[in-house]
Amino acid sequence: MLSRINELAKKKKTTGLTPAEQEEQKKLYKIYLGEIRQQFSATLDNVSVEEKDGTVVPFKEAYKKKP
Repeated sequence: MLSRINELAKKKKTTGLTPAEQEEQKKLYKIYLGEIRQQFSATLDNVSVEEKDGTVVPFKEAYKKKP
């Protein structure tokens, strides 16, 4: 998928994209960014934060507490 995204990006810079290729590029970007967000969220699930009082809480829980 990444190779096709790069191929379309290069073609967009050089000769331009057809309407069908523009739609394909949008679809691929959406899928790719969704996967990246999912991976990042999974990474945050494995991160912990030590509070000032010494307790250790999951990052997402600690982040929710902040204003």
